[in-house]
Amino acid sequence: MRSAGILLPVTSLPSPWGVGTMGRTARGFVDFLHRSGQSYWQILPICPTGYGNSPYQSFSSFAGNPYLIDLDTLARSGLLEPGEYQTLDWGSDPEKVDYGLLYRNRYTVLRIAAKRYERRCPARLADFCREQASWLEDYALFMALKDRFGGAPWTEWPLPLRRREPQALADARAQLEPEVRFWRCVQAIFFEQWEKLKTYANRQGVQIIGDLPFYVSGDSADVWADPGQFQLDENLQPIEVAGCPPDGFAAGGQLWGNPLFDWERMKADGYAWWMRRIAFQLRIYDVLRIDHFRGFDSYYAIPYGAQDARGGRWRPGPGIDFFKEVERQLGRQNIIAEDLGFLTPSVRTLLAQTGFPGMKVLELGFDSRDTGSGYLPHTYPRNCVVYTGTHDNDTVQGWMAHAPREDVARATAYLRLNEAEGYHWGMMRSAWGSVADLAIMQMQDLLGLGSEARINTPSTMGDNWTWRCRPGVFTDQLADTLRAETAQYGRLPET
Repeated sequence: MRSAGILLPVTSLPSPWGVGTMGRTARGFVDFLHRSGQSYWQILPICPTGYGNSPYQSFSSFAGNPYLIDLDTLARSGLLEPGEYQTLDWGSDPEKVDYGLLYRNRYTVLRIAAKRYERRCPARLADFCREQASWLEDYALFMALKDRFGGAPWTEWPLPLRRREPQALADARAQLEPEVRFWRCVQAIFFEQWEKLKTYANRQGVQIIGDLPFYVSGDSADVWADPGQFQLDENLQPIEVAGCPPDGFAAGGQLWGNPLFDWERMKADGYAWWMRRIAFQLRIYDVLRIDHFRGFDSYYAIPYGAQDARGGRWRPGPGIDFFKEVERQLGRQNIIAEDLGFLTPSVRTLLAQTGFPGMKVLELGFDSRDTGSGYLPHTYPRNCVVYTGTHDNDTVQGWMAHAPREDVARATAYLRLNEAEGYHWGMMRSAWGSVADLAIMQMQDLLGLGSEARINTPSTMGDNWTWRCRPGVFTDQLADTLRAETAQYGRLPET
């Protein structure tokens, strides 16, 4: 069925407390989606952010991001007093996240709330800890140890802890018991708020599309707790790391640095680690977007310690065997494959074998460096998801201003764009009008914003992941306009 949705990270919601959260504004955005005829809210990973504040470099594949916990909700439930958080400095720019301030102030406030939660809700906390023990205990101890060692990566901890010697772990749990309890409480609070938000969205007819990063961070509870799943040497250092090869977008390629999976070991136990990971994500989302889908066909391996990605080589991934195991163990699931980038015939074959919808990005269809990629609407199959751009692309207005002039000219001619309508509306109209079953627009494009609202510029550091909507943008007028466009192209939800 034809449908539509909006891509907006939870962190990008308006809030007076420094970052978007799972509170009233999130429910207000759900109401906006409902009024405007949208069936989906696509978000970025909601796991804790790590290096560079990226949700794709997280301390855990399972934990929730403490920054997303809504402080007003905690106050209404009696876990905070208004003066305990309203008087703190959360930043002077309502359209930017200040992660430094968040780190300094958020945990101070959450420690107050966690102590009260532990006293007042012991049964709920015990139930949560029992249900989530498979990941929660390792994560809570990992974070407590990380604090103990000043934020140092686990590969720099004392050797007995790095190697998870039983006595060292037992001693650490005993010594750090208050901290371990704190991290458990934070996760219990997070998932209570998340469950309520998701339930509210579903009742409004809105499904949430979550995002599962393909790789995990080397400095994570995932790798520390189960190093045998990864290609590590006897000193627990990566043998090779992840990235992508040089191309027209990056002369040195992209060096991501994540440890690589030991696919042979994983296959031997039915990909149990991956099955737990995917099953968990499918419980907290309605639809799951799997990032870097091509990595299941083949992955780019770069020698550990290399300065860039030029010395890497392609290695075979698990292929269709992996997805047959997913369906055998978990059943047929609603999954979107992020199949962007350089696609070989074998990647296309794998996508066809899975039956998952792939992704089409309009901006990429006009890039003169990447011809024949299938991103122009007249080449789309129905079974795909179309975007004007994703979190890794510029906004439409930013792209029109900064892309090579020949690319902009091609887009203008092909899409019949004009300034009177607005370039962003013209490009979105072309996406909605395509045959793609699902069309997802970035909120920044609906607002007509430029490059200042870009979420992420790959292979750069700085202002990534900081953009936020200014207050008051989810207006009835915009909802009515969006609903009319959604209806025009047959994408309204069935009543």
